[in-house]
Amino acid sequence: MRTYEDTFSGARIYPGKGKLYVRGDSKIFRFQNGKSESLFLQRKNPRRIAWTVLYRRQHRKGISEEVAKKRTRRTVKSQRGIVGASLDVIKEKRNIRPEARSAARAQAIKESKEKKQADAAAKKSEKAKLAAQASKGQAVRQVSKQGAKGSAPKVQAKTR
Repeated sequence: MRTYEDTFSGARIYPGKGKLYVRGDSKIFRFQNGKSESLFLQRKNPRRIAWTVLYRRQHRKGISEEVAKKRTRRTVKSQRGIVGASLDVIKEKRNIRPEARSAARAQAIKESKEKKQADAAAKKSEKAKLAAQASKGQAVRQVSKQGAKGSAPKVQAKTR
């Protein structure tokens, strides 16, 4: 006995049942009942209608044979060196005691503060020197950083 498949729902159509719909471009569609025909003519997507075979296949419904779930591979963590440091260096840094780490950090902070203070002192002395020259009567032209680098001077606006 010849059975057909419902174009919309994917269900079997037995002899003497269903409807045949021929579209204008001569494409043939077979429907089991008016329900699937109506939904097809409304241009509904069978993958979104819960009772169709397409939906059930897509959402893995009614598959009783697949009792044993597929085993997922567990990722194994492995460590390796990176561009700047080998694995030994990384392990060494990780094993440093927190006290030693905090001491090193304090030392680094102290050094940066000292450097900052030295820079500030140098700047202050430079300003004092300029002020002394200005008080003597030597007009010292302040040069911007870009001017000091040797960039082209700004073009002065010309009056008419």
